[in-house]
Amino acid sequence: MASQVQIKVGGVAIGGGAPVAIQSMTLTPTRDVEATTAQIAALASAGCEVVRCAV
Repeated sequence: MASQVQIKVGGVAIGGGAPVAIQSMTLTPTRDVEATTAQIAALASAGCEVVRCAV
């Protein structure tokens, strides 16, 4: 069954017939702010629309 509900994460629509959004998750320790922000920037440059960080 397809999702009928659409939500927005920032400006990215997810579900409800929206196009598939490219997503990823950081692999760096979040306490290493410099490495984490560098990884987020690299993912965004590669076309990632949503980046998740575990805290």
